[in-house]
Amino acid sequence: MEGGKGVVKHIVLAKFKEGTTEEEIEKHIKNYADLLNHIEHMKSFEWGTDVSIENLHQGFTHIFEATFETLEGRSAYVAHPAHVKFGTALFPTLEKVIVFDYVPKA
Repeated sequence: MEGGKGVVKHIVLAKFKEGTTEEEIEKHIKNYADLLNHIEHMKSFEWGTDVSIENLHQGFTHIFEATFETLEGRSAYVAHPAHVKFGTALFPTLEKVIVFDYVPKA
């Protein structure tokens, strides 16, 4: 992958619906992280919440990042039954979501 150092980043920005409890959010995060144990193409997972002082988050509160070695691995992840099951549970709790995949360049 030219300039990509052999990785693909899968970014999800999430704004949970009002009324979604912290316990529900924590459960979704735990289940997202657990995909590492079920999908071999998924090489890492990180997440966090907005700490910016610029107030440009547009209501998005959480970011999730998964790393893959190839675009094909990312595609296999998207179609994997464990990911589909996870997404089916997560998406009804989201008010807004952005999904963005990219190949890092230096």
